[in-house]
Amino acid sequence: MQAAQLKNYRELKKKSLSLGIDLFGVADITGIRDEFKMSPCVTKEFHRAVSMGVRLSAGILAEISDQPTRIYFHHYRTANAFLDQAAFTLAAHIQRKGYLSLPVAASQIVDWQRQEAHLSHKKIGYLAGLGWIGRNNLLVNKTLGSQFRLVTVLTNMPLKADTPLKDGCGRCSRCINACPASAIGASAKDFDHQKCFEKLKEFQKLRLVDQYVCGICVNACSPELPRRM
Repeated sequence: MQAAQLKNYRELKKKSLSLGIDLFGVADITGIRDEFKMSPCVTKEFHRAVSMGVRLSAGILAEISDQPTRIYFHHYRTANAFLDQAAFTLAAHIQRKGYLSLPVAASQIVDWQRQEAHLSHKKIGYLAGLGWIGRNNLLVNKTLGSQFRLVTVLTNMPLKADTPLKDGCGRCSRCINACPASAIGASAKDFDHQKCFEKLKEFQKLRLVDQYVCGICVNACSPELPRRM
């Protein structure tokens, strides 16, 4: 069984990378399925979740200072659409192999006040070993920081599961200093969702974006800054 799990893992990773995906990992979700905002009679069939991520444009993010930009908003939507297509393609591939699969949209909020979706892509990403939950309440990757978007595919395909990382933000406080809402504290537990949401509503009312999008802390969180020529 372990050999089959590893073989399937490698096959799906190769397939994902061929689609243009930058981050790939597999999470064991047997302990968190009851947290999903989906029918239990459906989610009980799945024991693995494939987490895929795509890097955001450093150039577009660099334009963000104290408020989101129109070009970032368009980029954000484009990245989500790309991830949804990749998840659809991978889920179809899994299904053709004879297994169940369920692609979960990259950005489909069911409760804006609590900023909750059908499931937490960042929690799946954490369990899949792609990073840790940072002070900014986002998944932080060793190489990309928080400058990426995620999508998830649930499946019952036998797959090797990755191990969560034990890394953390250390002494870095760039996101704390950058947040215009003062919503970020010393740890992810100190993140103030209400302050963040109020600032998102303010940006939306100013017509800077057409939905609740910011990007300021995403721009601030980059462990490996690109070299300047």
